[in-house]
Amino acid sequence: MLEVAVTAADHVIGPDTAKVTVVEYGDFECSYCRIAYGAMKILLEHYGPQLRFVYRHYPMSNWHPSAEAAAECAEAAAAQDRFWPMYRMLYEHPQGLKPEALRHYAGMAGLDLERYDRDMAEHSHLSRIRADLQGGTRCQVRGTPSFFVNGAVQDVTFGMERLQHAIDTAMVA
Repeated sequence: MLEVAVTAADHVIGPDTAKVTVVEYGDFECSYCRIAYGAMKILLEHYGPQLRFVYRHYPMSNWHPSAEAAAECAEAAAAQDRFWPMYRMLYEHPQGLKPEALRHYAGMAGLDLERYDRDMAEHSHLSRIRADLQGGTRCQVRGTPSFFVNGAVQDVTFGMERLQHAIDTAMVA
């Protein structure tokens, strides 16, 4: 069950009035999250304003050494109102999540690079990422990607079709 309510501080695509809300706890270095990213693009297009998508960080640094830095990069972009372009860039360019690649993406996303460099050097947004991690732990997230549809956890171990089925079921409920 989703133990952490969606708030204005979350990264959200779609209206608050959407019939279904999908919350993902993800990791930019996770290959399964990259697959989920592609599927979510299709689902968001398919359902339009009936679907609201919330992304939260859950970098699994034990297995993905660049995941936390990538999440910090996304939050540095969010501080400049560029979270979603950076989110797309990080999932579409997974081969490069080292600091120099992240800075390159920041430039491509149109960020003020001096501010970006300062945010990254000072780990200005690490507390936000850790709050997402703690929230995920409260929700019993064990791996990524982890999805919740209208608050109920959805197992996508055997494919994203299960997520679509859960969304379809929630649409008619």
